[in-house]
Amino acid sequence: MRLLHTMLRVGNLQRSIDFYTQVLGMQLLRTSENTEYKYTLAFVGYEANPAQCELELTYNWGTESYDLGTAYGHIALGVEDVYAACDKIKAAGGNVTREAGPVKGGNTLIAFVTDPDGYKIELIQRDA
Repeated sequence: MRLLHTMLRVGNLQRSIDFYTQVLGMQLLRTSENTEYKYTLAFVGYEANPAQCELELTYNWGTESYDLGTAYGHIALGVEDVYAACDKIKAAGGNVTREAGPVKGGNTLIAFVTDPDGYKIELIQRDA
C-alpha cells in the first residue's frame, strides 16, 4: 500500500489553486468536473503519482466555507530552508502563522502557514 492523496474541501477553487501553486510552488496536475453531482476536483502537488502524494482540492458547488472541526491537524511539507520558505511565502501573499524556529522542546526547525480556507500547513526543514 501507499498514500495516494489527501483531500481538502475548499470554498473557492481558483483561490485555493492559486495559493497552492503560486504561494507554495505546487503544480496543477489535473482537474475534473462532475455536473451531475455538482463538484469540481483539482489535484495539485510537486510531482504526480506515483512519484509523490498529491493534494485533492474538492469544491462542492455553492458551498463557500466549512467547519474545519477539531480532529484535523495539518499537512506537512519538507523544505530545505524554513526561514527562506517563510520569506518567499510572505512575499507571495501567504499567511505565516508561526514564524520559523525550533519546535518546542526540540531542535527541528518548523513554521506554520494557513491556506485561504484556514487549513494549517507545517513547514519542516529537511537536509537536502
